[in-house]
Amino acid sequence: MFKLSTGYDVVVVGSGHAGIEAALAAARIGCRTLMLTQNLDTIGQMSCNPAIGGLAKGHIVREIDAMGGAMGLNADATGIQFRILNQRKGPSVRAPRVQCDKKAYQFRMKAILEEAQNLDVKQGTVSRVIDEAGAVIGVETDMGVAIAARTVVITSGTFLRGLLHVGENSKPGGRMADATSSLSANLQEMGFQVGRFKTGTPCRLNARSIDFTRCSIQLGDEPPCGFSFNPDEIGNGIGEIFTLNRVRGEQFHVEQLPCWITHTIEKTHEIIRANLHRSPLYAGRIKGVGPRYCPSIEDKVVKFSDKPSHQLFLEPEGRHTSEYYVNGISTSLPYEVQVAFLHSIPGLEQAEIMRPGYAVEYDYFPPTQLLPTLETKIVGGLYFAGQVNGTSGYEEAAAQGLIAGANAALRIQNRPPLVLSRREAYIGVLIDDLVSKGTEEPYRMFTSRAEDRLSLRHDNADQRLTGRAFDTGLVNETRFHIFKAKMHLLEQAREIALGTKLNGTPLSRLLKHPDFEVGNLASDMLSCVPLSIWELLQTDFKYEGYAARQSEQNQRLDRKRNQKIPDGLDYDKIAGLRSETRQKLSSLRPTSLGQAARISGITPSDISILHIWLNSSCLHNGLVNTPELG
Repeated sequence: MFKLSTGYDVVVVGSGHAGIEAALAAARIGCRTLMLTQNLDTIGQMSCNPAIGGLAKGHIVREIDAMGGAMGLNADATGIQFRILNQRKGPSVRAPRVQCDKKAYQFRMKAILEEAQNLDVKQGTVSRVIDEAGAVIGVETDMGVAIAARTVVITSGTFLRGLLHVGENSKPGGRMADATSSLSANLQEMGFQVGRFKTGTPCRLNARSIDFTRCSIQLGDEPPCGFSFNPDEIGNGIGEIFTLNRVRGEQFHVEQLPCWITHTIEKTHEIIRANLHRSPLYAGRIKGVGPRYCPSIEDKVVKFSDKPSHQLFLEPEGRHTSEYYVNGISTSLPYEVQVAFLHSIPGLEQAEIMRPGYAVEYDYFPPTQLLPTLETKIVGGLYFAGQVNGTSGYEEAAAQGLIAGANAALRIQNRPPLVLSRREAYIGVLIDDLVSKGTEEPYRMFTSRAEDRLSLRHDNADQRLTGRAFDTGLVNETRFHIFKAKMHLLEQAREIALGTKLNGTPLSRLLKHPDFEVGNLASDMLSCVPLSIWELLQTDFKYEGYAARQSEQNQRLDRKRNQKIPDGLDYDKIAGLRSETRQKLSSLRPTSLGQAARISGITPSDISILHIWLNSSCLHNGLVNTPELG
């Protein structure tokens, strides 16, 4: 065995979205950090859709940015279409989403890592974690190179005993054309429980073979709204050649590309149904559990047989490529079947597949084996982050990476750990769900998982987290100074609103009215406080009452955790419960609200609905004051 002469405070294994944020976080805090990756050319690669954000996921990216992470700013710099989802709904569930240039995102992120202080990036496949007396002391690569490390963060994604499936064909791999990793065997020998999950990806098509005239166009928002609270940081010289977008004056300049919408038809479904026996999923060759909320097209056709069509989104993979991602038809059917059902879809009659869709099975470690810091309970100084913890999605992975990397560094410095509560961040909800409940299927974030979602808006993530990040060392003084200046303006606007009347009505009350436009404020008000600050304050005023009531409701629910659930309760009779909730509650039969709340996949919204139904049912039956239901 060859021992590398250089030792590190933190070694990060993997260079996906979790690994990137873990390495950068540890380095920012001041620890000597090494990122080890199987392939330097695939750092930050978007294995599935080259998009960042979306419902609830966009909230997480904003939180990552508020804490100094790289994902949001990099998405802004390389985005080719920007949209705010749920525009017609309340601010708490609106979420930014950015379609990125796949290669620009990847190469710009690689440049950021290579330029970062305190961070080395090297190619090497880790085959073993070295521990001594219950604590990690280093790692060993498959080439017999030992590297001393005081802490290690594992972020190996889908590469742990990865197995790819296309029809009847299977081969080892973490993603198409990339090798697998045997590290999970070593971790299992160390005493870790190992599970098996499955995910998949759609085919990619040649744009020149798509008839876009038969599709509906989907344009980006103007002006574009990105993720970063400090977009001026774009264009600071790092990865400049891969930066597509710029801030010019006060305008964020983006040349957006359109996406397109088409749909399956009954013939598509007939072809798929006729070939289900050739699907590894339905032939029983895939044993791993797949993501409930990102089903394959085979699953959609079988489980939603009453639907005559399913919407598909054709999304460009970049400015300088002809590849289009077909959002909505993840599949592992044989190549020829993929061609056949694609050619039945309007606009895709002549479509040429550049890369086929496939499924991948991989090992994960049930996250109840972790502390809230994401350090393992078995081995001190060893952290897990990303899909190895049973999550799905770039955003969930990146959030875990940031927390794991930060805590690995803080452990080295003998400083208090960074643990976010459920009430201050979606990241807190994510990690608490994982370490306390575990997950029986690939975990995906939803706004309904957060008890205080009305307070956890994407536009106030910096108010919730930037101060804590600065104290931890994740945010530098320049960034913190900008944040404090913004908070001063917000407080100034609040004082004006509380002390000003317009036509006898307090401005603070007017700001709550749905038809009041802050752009119509007097010029002297708009000149002393920017319009964006007034808009943020208006949202605060509008939702403060709702948020307070939600907080009171949550406190009441906390006190009702011991409320009994009658044996034999028919959950199908309870309106408002999701099908997943009905399925899990009917199967596990919890005896109390508290027990139900601890079931993986059961959300605070589910518990609230169940609580209201139980109380109304008791009231109807005159049982409100019985001891077991009080």
